[in-house]
Amino acid sequence: MRKIVLAAAVATSALGLAACGETADAVADTGDAMAADAASIVEEGTEAVGDAAEATGEAAEGAVDATTDAAGEAADATADAASGAADAVTEAAEAAADKAESIVDGE
Repeated sequence: MRKIVLAAAVATSALGLAACGETADAVADTGDAMAADAASIVEEGTEAVGDAAEATGEAAEGAVDATTDAAGEAADATADAASGAADAVTEAAEAAADKAESIVDGE
C-alpha cells in the first residue's frame, strides 16, 4: 500500500512539474509577444516623430517663404512711397522757386 501511495505522490509531483513547465513556456511566449509589441510601438513612435519633424520643417520653410515675400512687397511699397514723396518735394520746390522768381521779377 505504501508503494501505491508513494507512486501516486511521485505521479502527482511529475504532473505538477509538467504543468509548471507548460506555464513557463506560456510565460515565455507572452514575454516574446510583449517584446514584439513594444518594438512595434517604438518603431511607430519613431516614424511619428520623423513625420512630425518633416512637417515642422515644411511649415518653417513655408513661413520663411511667406516672410520673404512679405518683406519684398513691403520694400517695394516703401520704395514707391519714397519715390512719390521725392516727386512731391521736387514739385513743391520747383513751385516755390517759380514763385520766388516771380516775386523777384516783380510779377
